[in-house]
Amino acid sequence: MHLPQAKLEAVLDRYRQIEARMGAAADGAEIVRLSKEYAEIKPVAEAVMHLAKVRAEAPELEEMAASGDPDMVAMAKDELQALQDRLPALEREVALLLAPKDKDENASAILEVRAGTGGDEAALFAGDLFRMYQRYAQLQGWRVEIESLSEGDAGGFKEIIASINGDGVFGRLKFESGVHRVQRVPDTEAQGRIHTSAATVAVLPEVEDVEIEINDSDLRIDTYRASGSGGQHVNKTDSAVRITHLPTGVVVTSSEKSQHQNRAKAMKVLKARLYDMQRTALDTARADSRKSQVGSGDRSERIRTYNFPQGRVTDHRINLTLYTLPKVLEGEGLDEMVKALIAEDQAERLASLEEEFG
Repeated sequence: MHLPQAKLEAVLDRYRQIEARMGAAADGAEIVRLSKEYAEIKPVAEAVMHLAKVRAEAPELEEMAASGDPDMVAMAKDELQALQDRLPALEREVALLLAPKDKDENASAILEVRAGTGGDEAALFAGDLFRMYQRYAQLQGWRVEIESLSEGDAGGFKEIIASINGDGVFGRLKFESGVHRVQRVPDTEAQGRIHTSAATVAVLPEVEDVEIEINDSDLRIDTYRASGSGGQHVNKTDSAVRITHLPTGVVVTSSEKSQHQNRAKAMKVLKARLYDMQRTALDTARADSRKSQVGSGDRSERIRTYNFPQGRVTDHRINLTLYTLPKVLEGEGLDEMVKALIAEDQAERLASLEEEFG
C-alpha cells in the first residue's frame, strides 16, 4: 500500500506539537483535551516511527548485499528478504491506524434489547440474547449493570436496558445493532412447528457530560408508582421516573426503588439516545459518499438468524454461518462473529483509504 510521506510526517508533526503544548499548558481544560488527543495519536505516531525505522534499513542492507563479501552478501540478502516480508504487514497496521475510525471505539456502551414480532416467544428470545451479551461481557472482563427492564408474561423480556462498562465495549459490540431473528419450535407448540420471531438490539456509546448538553427546560420529568400504570403522583412512595425530551419526543423510564437513582439512570440512557441520534444523522449524511456494509446503523435491518433445527447462526451482512449455535448463545462462541465483523469493517476502511491515497 502506498502511504503518502506527507501524511506520515503530518502525524509526527502533530504528535510533537501536542507533546510540547502539554509541557507548557496551565489551563486544566486544555490539559485534559491535550491528554486525550495525545493518548489517541501516540500509538499512530509510534507505528509511523517504527515503519520509518524499518524502511531506513533497506538501503543499508542493499548496499551490504552488493559489497562483494560472500559472507556479508548472504547475510544481507537474508535480512533484506525478511524485511521485505515484514513491510506489507507494518504498512497495513499503519494504514489501519490512519484510516477514519469511530471516535467512540473505546467507549462503554448502553445495550437495549427489545422483543419484536412473535409474542411470548419473542420475549423469550430477547431474554436469550441479553444473557448471551451478559455472558460475553463477563468473559471480556466488562461490568454489566441493568438500568431498566420489563419482563415478558411467559418469561424473558419485553425490554431490557443495561450499561456495559469497560475498555472498548462499543467498538466490539456496535455491529450487534439491528434485528435478530430466531427460528425454533416454541415449548408451547404442541404440533412441533417451527416458529419465526424476532428481537431488536441497539448498542449506543455511553457519553460523557461534556459530549452532549441537555437543557432542563427541554425536559418533562414525571414520577409514578412502579407497579402502576404511570402518571403524575404526589405520594412519597412514587419512585419510578419517566423523562421526556420535548424537542425530540424521546422517552426514558426507570423504576427501581430509589427515585434519585432512577433519575440518574434515566438521564444516562437519555444522553446515550440523543447522542446516538446525532451519530445516526451524521452517518446518514455520509451515506451517499460511502455506506459501510457492516455498520450501516439501520436498526430495521435483519442482520442475523439463529436457526435451532440446523444449529446454525448466520450473519447476513458478511454471509458468515457458524454451526455452533449453543456456544454462541452461551457467549463463548460470539467472539468469532464479532471478530469477523470487525475484520470486515477494517477491510472497508482500508479500501476507503486506498481510494483516497490512490
